[in-house]
Amino acid sequence: MVVTPDAFDPAAFIRIAPQLPYGPQPDRFHPSKTYKHPGKASMKALLSVYDKTDLLPLARALSGAGCDLISTGGTAQAIADAGLDVTQVADLTGSPEILDGRVKTLHPTVHAGILARRDLESHRAELDARGIGAIDVVVGNLYPFVEAVGDPDATLMDALENIDIGGPTMIRAAAKNFPSVLVVVDPSDYDWIVERIAERGVSPEAFPDAFSSAERRELARKAFQHVALYDTAIARYLADDQAADSVASQAELTFGYDRVADLRYGENPHQSATLYSSALATGGVVRAERLHGIEMSYTNYLDADAAWRIVSDFSENAVAVVKHTNPCGLAIHADQPTAYRRAFEGDSVSAYGGIVAFNRAVTNETARAMRGVLYDIIIAPDYEEDALATLRRRRRTRILRIAPVGGMAADLDVRLVSGGALVQTPDAADEDPSTWTIATDLAPNPEQLADLAFAWKAGKHVKSNAIVLAKDNALVGMGAGQPNRVTSVHLALRIAGDKAAGSALASDAFFPFPDNIEMAAAGGITAIAQPGGSIRDDECIEAANKLGVAMVLTGTRHFRH
Repeated sequence: MVVTPDAFDPAAFIRIAPQLPYGPQPDRFHPSKTYKHPGKASMKALLSVYDKTDLLPLARALSGAGCDLISTGGTAQAIADAGLDVTQVADLTGSPEILDGRVKTLHPTVHAGILARRDLESHRAELDARGIGAIDVVVGNLYPFVEAVGDPDATLMDALENIDIGGPTMIRAAAKNFPSVLVVVDPSDYDWIVERIAERGVSPEAFPDAFSSAERRELARKAFQHVALYDTAIARYLADDQAADSVASQAELTFGYDRVADLRYGENPHQSATLYSSALATGGVVRAERLHGIEMSYTNYLDADAAWRIVSDFSENAVAVVKHTNPCGLAIHADQPTAYRRAFEGDSVSAYGGIVAFNRAVTNETARAMRGVLYDIIIAPDYEEDALATLRRRRRTRILRIAPVGGMAADLDVRLVSGGALVQTPDAADEDPSTWTIATDLAPNPEQLADLAFAWKAGKHVKSNAIVLAKDNALVGMGAGQPNRVTSVHLALRIAGDKAAGSALASDAFFPFPDNIEMAAAGGITAIAQPGGSIRDDECIEAANKLGVAMVLTGTRHFRH
C-alpha cells in the first residue's frame, strides 16, 4: 500500500500502520541513498532541536560512531548541509509532515522506537514484527516560547504557534526510558558526550557501558526539568490576564527559573548558592548590568534588591542607603545630590560598606558628592557618562544598571517554609493620607502630614517591629527587627539623636501600650502615624493628647518579617 500526501488520512494511517513498508526509503536530501531496515541492530539517533548551538560536532561524533541519524525540518537540513547522511522522520515513518509541520514526530514508529523496553522480549519481538527500529539517542530542545511572547507585538496566536508539542512528547518518552535511551536537551552536555563517544564508541554492545546509569539518569532529570520549565512558562503566560491574588491562590502553582550563575557561596562561606532568573520576567536585580566592580555575592543581591525596591516605591527623585536589607538612609528631593546627602546623613555610620540606590540616572555632581564613602554597590537605572567615569575610580565597588521588573511573571511574594511555601501578593498599597483618621485633638500641620506620609511609605521597607523617624522628606532614625516595639522606638531615637526633635514617627503596626507614645514624645516626636486597631487605642490616644502629639490612624498594617 502506498500513502501519498494528497491522500493521507491520519486515522486510517494509524489503523493500517503495521502494514506499511518500513524498509528502504529515499532521503529527500540524498535521493540516491537508501537506508537499512529500521529493525536492524545499528544504533539510531534522533536529533530535532530549535537551538542548534554546537549540534554539528555531536552529530558528527554520533555518525562517526556508526549511528544512523534521523531528523526533522531545519535540523535535518543543517545536518545534511554539513555533509552528513540523515534520514527525514517522514521518510522513516512513511508519513509526511502535516498541518504545516504541527505533526512530524507524533507517530508510532518514532515513539515505539523510543519507548520500547530493551529488557523485555515481548517489546523487542513487537518492534521486529512491525518493522520498527529502536531509537537509542534523542537530542532535542524546544521552540522559543518565552522569547516569542516577550515580543511586545506578540499575539495570542503567536504564542500558541510557539508551543512545542512533538518535542516535549519525544523528550519525555526518551527520559522515561533512560535506562535504554540517552536523552540530551542541554547543549552544554554535548562536549562531554562527544568525548565519551570518542573514548568508547556507540554500539548496541557498548552502549550500556558507554554512559553510566547515573549519567543517563541525570540527563533524564534535566530533560524532565527542561519540559517542566517550558510548561510552567506557558501556564504563567495563560494566567497573565489574571490578578496576582488570583494567581497566588491557584490549586496548583509552579515557578520556572533559569540558572544565571553559581555564586561563590551563600549567606555564609559554608553555604552553596546559585542565582536564577524568572522565566517570564524582565528587568530586576537578577538581570542588572554590572558596569564595574567585582562579582556579586548572595548578600549583595539581597541588599541590592531591597535598595532598588525602596527607591522604586517613590515617584519622586529618591535615594536609599541600605544595610542588611534595611534602609539606614532614605530621602526624596528634586535635586539628586541633595537627596543623596540627606540619605547619607540619616545614619552615616551604618552607610559605610552599604548599598546606595537611585531611581533616576546618576549625575556627575552626585557621583562627586559620594567621594570618600565606601559603598559595596551603587545601583541606578542609568548614569551620566561623566558620572560613570568618576564612579569607576572605585576599584571594588559594583556599579549596576538596572531596568524595572517587567514581563509576564505574576508579581508574587514567595517564601519557602518547611514542607512548602507561603505565597502572597506584594505589599503595594498606595495609600492616600487624606483618608487617614486624625485620632487626637491636635491635627498634624501640612509639614507634619508630609513627613508622616514619607515615614509611612519608608516603614513598609523596614523589618518588623519597625519604627521610622522622618523630617523634611528624609529618614533620620530607624528601629528594625526588634521583638518589642518600645525597643525599636528607643533605637530609632538613639540613631536620630538631636535630629529627632520635631520629627514624625511611623509605626508599621499598632502600639500595644502607651509607653511607646511617652518615649517618642520625650525624644521630641511631634506627630505619629500608626495603623490603630489595638484594644488599648484609647489609652494611646489619651497619652498623645496629654503630651501634645498629633496622631493619625492609617487603618493599614505594614508588617515585614
